[in-house]
Amino acid sequence: MLKSELESLRQEIIQTSGVNPKKCMVCGKCSGTCPNYDSMEYHPHQFVQMVEKGEIEPLLKTKSIYACLSCFACLERCPRQVEPVKIIEAVRLMVEGQRGPHHLDPVQVPDHLDDDMPQQAIVSAFRKYKK
Repeated sequence: MLKSELESLRQEIIQTSGVNPKKCMVCGKCSGTCPNYDSMEYHPHQFVQMVEKGEIEPLLKTKSIYACLSCFACLERCPRQVEPVKIIEAVRLMVEGQRGPHHLDPVQVPDHLDDDMPQQAIVSAFRKYKK
């Protein structure tokens, strides 16, 4: 991607999320409290820093955007109220917007379930991907 395209995507993520990534002091408390930390390639504080630095391409390709449970635990621990979950959600919405509407068919859901998947993730998936 061109540098101008990446900057445009960065600005869109910041605008959609309403988060100022410059507020992050990279303490890692948000990542330390994340219940799905082990399932994520990039952790909440890394999302914030990557958006701040304009490293958008890896975020658009990572499966970490789907590992976020949107539980807001990261927000509760952040001393600066940066809200990493909103940045992750903005990236996820951007990726899903490129895929098109209604790609999660309820009939296909049982194929994606496993014993370790929390019920919150299933409900969250319908909320996010059935718009």
